[in-house]
Amino acid sequence: MNTGDTRDPRDTGDPRDPVTAELTRLRESIDNIDAAVVHMLAERFKCTQQVGLLKARHHLPPADPLREARQIARLRQLAETANLDPAFAEKLLNFIIAEVIRHHERIAVDPPTTHTDHIHTTTGNAPHHPHTPD
Repeated sequence: MNTGDTRDPRDTGDPRDPVTAELTRLRESIDNIDAAVVHMLAERFKCTQQVGLLKARHHLPPADPLREARQIARLRQLAETANLDPAFAEKLLNFIIAEVIRHHERIAVDPPTTHTDHIHTTTGNAPHHPHTPD
């Protein structure tokens, strides 16, 4: 009978158990890295929002295929140096680039009215205004 417990049977849950202690340590590291990745992506999107505003102001296209190709080549090289699968790194960057282009297209059609507007991913969230309740 399946009880829905998907834990590794070797993980006893006892923090004194060496396997449990090591899993906990590694998972805490993963959680910290995930948090750092999210914060770095947020910073990246703040920069790309500024790029989108600049492009909209000067009637430049949202996409820049030459820049994108250079970025992909650069990221693939960084991935190789870091012993990360370059194909995975390219897929990740392509996903990010597609999201950035969507943001730039949105900015071109409906530029933010103030510097406090935030760009959100395509989840449908409205911009957050710091002086209005959430």
